[in-house]
This record gives sequence, C-alpha cells and structure tokens, in this order.
Amino acid sequence: VKVKIPFGNKYLDAIFSVPEKKPTYGVILTHGAGGDMNFPHLVSLAAYLASHGVLCLRFTCKGLNVAYRTKAFKTVVEYLKLSDDYKLSGVFLAGRSMGSRAAASVISQLSQGDDDDGFIQGLVCLSYPLHRPKLQSKLRDEDLLLIRCPVLFVSGSADEMCEKQLLEGVVSKMKAPKKIHWIDKANHGMAVKGRTANDVMEEINAQVFAWLRENAQLQHK
Repeated sequence: VKVKIPFGNKYLDAIFSVPEKKPTYGVILTHGAGGDMNFPHLVSLAAYLASHGVLCLRFTCKGLNVAYRTKAFKTVVEYLKLSDDYKLSGVFLAGRSMGSRAAASVISQLSQGDDDDGFIQGLVCLSYPLHRPKLQSKLRDEDLLLIRCPVLFVSGSADEMCEKQLLEGVVSKMKAPKKIHWIDKANHGMAVKGRTANDVMEEINAQVFAWLRENAQLQHK
C-alpha cells in the first residue's frame, strides 16, 4: 500500500507491507545515505516481516543531514501512531546505515523528553555506521549510549564503517538490552564473497524477526 506522509511542505514516499492478519506490531524501516526505500535489503526484510505477521512501513527520505533525516523519521512515527487504519501496540524503528543513525537519534531524543509513552519498543540497526572508513577515532556513539529500549545490531564482521571491536566496546557501555549479530565476512553493503545476496538476506531477515518476536513478547508478558 503506497502512501504519502506529509512532512513540512513536502511529502515522504512510503509503502506499507501489510500482513494477512491484523498486526499488533509494526516496524518502520528506512535506507542508508544512498538509495531509497526500494533498496533490495529493505524490500526483502519488509516482505519477510509482513509474511510473519509484522506490519512494515518503509519510507524514503533523501538528504545527507542526519538531523533532517531524524526529523523525517519522527514524522513517520507520529503518522503511524495516529493512523486509524492500523492500531498498533508498539513499533520498532529500523534503518540501514545512515538510516539506523537517524532511528537511534529519534529514540535518544524521545527517551530524554517526557513524551516517551512506550510506543517505540526497540531499535534495529543494519550496518550501523559507527565511524567513517579509516576514521576510527571519531565514534558516532552518543545516541546509542542514551537509549534504554532493546537494540539489535546486524553488522558485517568486515564492515569498513563499523570495526568489530569498536562496536563491541560501545555496546558493552550501553545501558539498553542489546544484541549484536555478526554476518561473517560481510562488508558495509552486506556482501559476502561466496554467498548470494539472497542467502545473506535470509540470514538477516530471520535474525531480525526472531529478535523482534522475543522483544515484543518481553514487553507484554
């Protein structure tokens, strides 16, 4: 289902992947610095989640400014929260690369404000860009350290923007419940020599869904 979400004086293009049964939970998904919501990984994940009963709303927001992308993400969260078509108990924010930075930023801002009503259940970071390539001294970890809801990282062990030991170091300092799933030998684009893209995506999709299921249940036992 294609929708246009009002954002300032513009609209954000978005697509709902809707499960057959009425969903209780949703995932809002966005892309990295390049590309858009039709990036193959996002399309694959959205279809997988919808086929397993999770509503997925993916959207395009062009713009390389994280603050701008964060604002857009917040708008989409509000839109889904107020939607009459889908009454959800909670939503998980997810993004790829720069999109996951924007998602983390939304959650860290909400967790500091008084408007944290528990609607956002957790965060999924696909290929979180912890640092620029070869610039490991400057870590983009400030938002991660403020987050309290559960966080899943899915990263390639050969990601040139997220060195394994550095991410493990940051994660050990986080106060939130967290998990890292390493895709062996994958780079930032999740390409692995000797494996097809579909094969890698199947691994990622299954991991994300299993984690969502655990954490959606945990919140509502």
